[in-house]
Amino acid sequence: MAKKKEKPILAIMKVSEIELLSPAGSFDCIQAAINAGADAIYFGVEQLNMRTRSSVSFSISDIKAVSALCKLNHIKAYITLNTVMYEHDMQLLHTILKEVKKQGIDAVIAADFAVIEYCNQLQIPLHISTQANVSNLEAVQFFSRFADVVVLARELTLKQVAQLGAAIKLKKITGPSGELVKLELFVHGALCMAVSGKCYLSLHTQNASANRGACVQNCRRPYIVKDAETNEELLIDNEYIMSPKDLCTIGILDQVVNSGVQVLKIEGRSKGADYVYTVTKCYREALNAIENNSFTNENIEDWLKQLSTVYNRGFWNGYYAGHQLGEWTATPGSIATEKKIYVGKGSKYYPKIKVAEFIIESGTVKSGDTLMIIGAAIGMAKEKMDTLTVNGIQCDQAVKGDKITFPLGTKIAAGDKIYKIVDNSNG
Repeated sequence: MAKKKEKPILAIMKVSEIELLSPAGSFDCIQAAINAGADAIYFGVEQLNMRTRSSVSFSISDIKAVSALCKLNHIKAYITLNTVMYEHDMQLLHTILKEVKKQGIDAVIAADFAVIEYCNQLQIPLHISTQANVSNLEAVQFFSRFADVVVLARELTLKQVAQLGAAIKLKKITGPSGELVKLELFVHGALCMAVSGKCYLSLHTQNASANRGACVQNCRRPYIVKDAETNEELLIDNEYIMSPKDLCTIGILDQVVNSGVQVLKIEGRSKGADYVYTVTKCYREALNAIENNSFTNENIEDWLKQLSTVYNRGFWNGYYAGHQLGEWTATPGSIATEKKIYVGKGSKYYPKIKVAEFIIESGTVKSGDTLMIIGAAIGMAKEKMDTLTVNGIQCDQAVKGDKITFPLGTKIAAGDKIYKIVDNSNG
C-alpha cells in the first residue's frame, strides 16, 4: 500500500473553487473535455492564435456553436487571441471580437495591447496570456486595470506563485469585475525552451514566427555539431537538448493547489480528443482526491500511467518545484504507451436499441481489440470488443468493407472516426 501524501498545513484555496481549464482544437475535443469534467475550455479561431500551424482552428462562424455547446453544458468558453498582432490583422481582430461579444464568450486570452484595448472598449472580459510573462506583483497590478485573470509565467516556482497570491489578497488587487484578480497556472502539457514561449528560432530560420502561431519546431529536431577547423562532426544523439520534456504536475498537484492559484490550465489545443479526455479526467480525479483526502502515491502512479498512454515527450515538474532545467527529451516525438490506428468511420446509430454501426475502411478488427470512437457528439469513448458482430453475425475478425455493430450508450454521427488501440510501450 502506498504511503498517503501528507496533507498541507494550510490550504490556501478550496479545491471546489479551482477551475480546471482544458484545451479544445475541435468540437470533438470540447465534448471530450465536458465528459471528463472540465470547468472551462479555451479555443482559437482563424490565424490569430498560437496554434495556427499545428492545428486546424475554428472559424469565426463556429464561435456561435462553441458558445452554445458550452452554455448548454454549464462550462465557460475562452477564446485565445494571444499572438503578436500586425497592422494588417486589425480588421480580422475587430471582426472576431465583435462576434465574441455577440455570442457571449466568457473571456478573451491576450497579450497584445491592441487586443487588450479593443476588449476594454467592447467591455469583453479579459485574461492576460502567459505570453505577457507576468512574474511579479507590479505586473499583476498593471494588468488588473484590464483583466480579472492573469496567466503567470511558466518559469516561476510555487513559492513565488504563493507570494503573489498572498500579496493580491493583502493589497486587495481587484480586476474590472471588482473581484480579486485570479491567478492561472499551466499544469500539464508541452513546454518550450524559450521564456514563456517567446522563441525566435523559427522566425530566424524559416521566417515563420512562433509568436504568431507558426512555429516549425526547430527545437524538436536532432542536430550535428561541427568543428569549423577540422570539419569533425558529432551527432548529439543522447537527448534533444532544446526540447524539454512535457510539464506534468499530477504528482505535486496538492502543492500547486496550496500555492493559491484559482485556474489550472492544460496545454494541448493541437492534440486529439483522446488526449483532452485522458488528461482532463486525471486532473479532475486528482483534484477530487485532494478534496476528499485520498491523494495518495498509489493514485498518483495510476494517473501517471494513464497520462503516459496519450501524446507526451516524457514528464517533469517544470520549474515549479525549483528544479533546474535539464529534463530534455530523448526522442523527437511522442512516447505514448498507446497508439491509435484508424480503421473506419460511423455509418448509422440505432437509438431504440442503442447500437452503433461502423464501416471498416482500413486494417482489421479482431475480437478482444479495444476501439476508440471520436466524434463531435461523443467526444471520445473506448469500447473493448469482447464479442464482435460483423455484417450481422458474430465473427472473430472484421476486414475492409465489413460493417461492425456494438452497443453504445451515446449516439454517434455518420463520419465519426473509429480507431484500434494498440500497445506502444516499446516504441
